[in-house]
Amino acid sequence: MARRPQDLKHRSREVTEGPQRAPARAYLRSMGLRDEDIARPFVGIANTWNDVMPCQINLDAIGRKVREGIRSAGGTPREFNTIAVSDGIAMGHEGMRASLVSREIIADSIELMIHAHGYDALVTVAGCDKTIPGSLMALARLNVPGVFTYGGTMLPGRYEGRDVTIQDVFEAVGAYAAGRIDAAALDALERAACPGAGTCAGLYTANTMASCAEALGMALSGDAAIPTLDPARIDHSVRVGEAALRVLELGIRPRDVLVREAFENAIALDAAMGGSTNAVLHLLAIAHEARVKLTIDDFERISRRTPHLVTMKPAGKYVMSDLHKAGGVPIVLRRLLDAGKIHGDALTVTGARIRDVLRDVSRTIPGDIVARIDRPLSPSGTLAILKGNLAPDGAVVKTALVKHLRHRGPARVFDAEQEAFAAAQDREIRPQEVVVIRYEGPRGGPGMREMLAMTAALVGQGLGDEVALITDGRFSGATRGLMVGHVSPEAWEGGPIALLRDGDVIEVDVPERKLRVELTKADLAKRRKSWRRPKPRYPRGALAKYAKLVGSAARGAVCE
Repeated sequence: MARRPQDLKHRSREVTEGPQRAPARAYLRSMGLRDEDIARPFVGIANTWNDVMPCQINLDAIGRKVREGIRSAGGTPREFNTIAVSDGIAMGHEGMRASLVSREIIADSIELMIHAHGYDALVTVAGCDKTIPGSLMALARLNVPGVFTYGGTMLPGRYEGRDVTIQDVFEAVGAYAAGRIDAAALDALERAACPGAGTCAGLYTANTMASCAEALGMALSGDAAIPTLDPARIDHSVRVGEAALRVLELGIRPRDVLVREAFENAIALDAAMGGSTNAVLHLLAIAHEARVKLTIDDFERISRRTPHLVTMKPAGKYVMSDLHKAGGVPIVLRRLLDAGKIHGDALTVTGARIRDVLRDVSRTIPGDIVARIDRPLSPSGTLAILKGNLAPDGAVVKTALVKHLRHRGPARVFDAEQEAFAAAQDREIRPQEVVVIRYEGPRGGPGMREMLAMTAALVGQGLGDEVALITDGRFSGATRGLMVGHVSPEAWEGGPIALLRDGDVIEVDVPERKLRVELTKADLAKRRKSWRRPKPRYPRGALAKYAKLVGSAARGAVCE
């Protein structure tokens, strides 16, 4: 249960009080702080703002409003920045190896700043795929009273009378390579898809993880779905700053909130919404920092008992701003609560239980964006964990609106994403094949690259329902089709995926939760004797350091 600090300056008092801290106070005064500012509790604002990508570019404005809320509630805000990597811009080339690595560096940098400066509370402001889990990992690790807030989603673009997102552009690249559209159409779509600031508009990884933050209880109700450019986002950000002082006064720490039931709620929400497979990786990592025992099998168990309710891109009709108009994430959580699918007793950073937070949320949902419990899109959720002789420790697939959940075919093996993408662009991938992309795991990549460029190319060429793909890498939240990722153990560790050859017959059976190759144990053992680990792609630098420290994707790819 919540713990109450001795006073609101339970950490900063060591930095700001006493004759021996005169030098520290001198620095604070040089930045315009007055006696009354120094006497107040210090609240850190870890902001992932930059002008590198649309999902971060508005976060300076969000930070300013959070500052206002902190000041009005009696605190002294101190804002600092972390790095952030754009998955969309890094996608499909060597830069993508830095993406998952950045999650760890974000968490580490927030930890070091709070540790060094003794802030009493923390607000994390984030707006893309790795900044959200990195921020939540830091909150869990530090266990300083804190609140998470999101920068907000992008509005969809309009092209030929329909809503479009970045997913459509990636898939159009494949369509262009196949001769299904011309260069002018690709150019027009490129110019229309991203109309302004915010995260990718569909239920991709950023919007998935922002939704999970609400279900975990670490964000204020309604935080996830408010669009970046909606004035409501500004007003909400002021309330976030005020909430930081409230959580400090209540003495609620992140690990009071991030308990087992909270993670089960987040998994249920992800399954009901049809969210990104990356939620498996990130929730496992956050749970690790929160010291909560969570395994990949928990995702399978909870997804099976949770109906798929929300129709959102990439596998459905709507985008995040549409969900906001209908009532946001709270309407989904309310529907799950009423059906007994989430734990109503779970604590939130407001000090209220989630059932109390949701008490006034309407049960009436306009339109068809959220299905009724008795008429779900599917009776079980959209995450499935596959195991078998190709993935003894597990692999992850998203089933949302995948037409063919069983596939058997010959392997087409590639040792890097670029090789596979080049083959796809040259129209060398054939129907019925199982594309295998290996040495892209956390250590082998290093960095466990997302493969939206590849998966979208297959969909754009009309092969999305004709082939399967398996990899020890991972996928963008915008990926759709029978794409199996996080295969563990990875090839770099000598996992069975490293032993595959062209033509091996692979079976993907989602209903039976199986991923296997039609080889005997003796066949695999014989091949293992001749297997040799390739040389590291990066022998020095940050990627080499990460490769030495990172663990299995089946346990969240955390650095020990």
